[in-house]
Amino acid sequence: MIDWNPLLLTFKLAMITTVLLLIISIPIAYWLAYTKSKAKPVIETLVSMPLVLPPTVIGFYMLVAFSPANAFGSWLDNWLGLRLVFSFEGLVLGSLIYSLPFMVHPIQAGFANLSPSLKNASYVLGKSKFTTLRKVLLPNIKPSLITGIILAFAHTIGEFGVVLMIGGNLSGRTRVASIAIYDEVEAMNYSLANTYSMILFSITFLILLIVYLINGGYFKRSHNND
Repeated sequence: MIDWNPLLLTFKLAMITTVLLLIISIPIAYWLAYTKSKAKPVIETLVSMPLVLPPTVIGFYMLVAFSPANAFGSWLDNWLGLRLVFSFEGLVLGSLIYSLPFMVHPIQAGFANLSPSLKNASYVLGKSKFTTLRKVLLPNIKPSLITGIILAFAHTIGEFGVVLMIGGNLSGRTRVASIAIYDEVEAMNYSLANTYSMILFSITFLILLIVYLINGGYFKRSHNND
């Protein structure tokens, strides 16, 4: 019989991570798109590292850094009451780091592809940078925002190495769907592993299909044809 807790925990993690990533990634992407700073290549490299690093590497260093046995982890635990190792909060932090480029890169590309005249015209009219961002730039990169949101959500759903390293395998607390699949395979319960896998496969397929339909202008063309 299927245990729905890993799936519910997975989607809870994906939703929280996606919302936080959107808030974090917009200023990062804006800065990367428009800055002339010499530090830009370094920041871009750091943002992109999760794309090439094995997730277990990220998870290992997070496990070491936030363990109560180490100075920083002990300080978080004693002074802030925050224990990130083997906790849902740790899963969120690991997911933020590992899915960051999937949110930042589409939004950065959206900003970079906008005509400079949009921003300049807003400044000439006396609008502040924040007002220009909120009322001019962001409305004009909606496809990029949607792409970032959906890719970050889908990527978080499929995480395994990072969440296993920092969160462990605690039922109801850190046991997400990808770990549940691994457990069922280890137990040679292929039927249940297939059920979990097919649910995740179907959901991620639909999510990515929506991205391609939106970016391909399918919905807009269909509306115009009507």
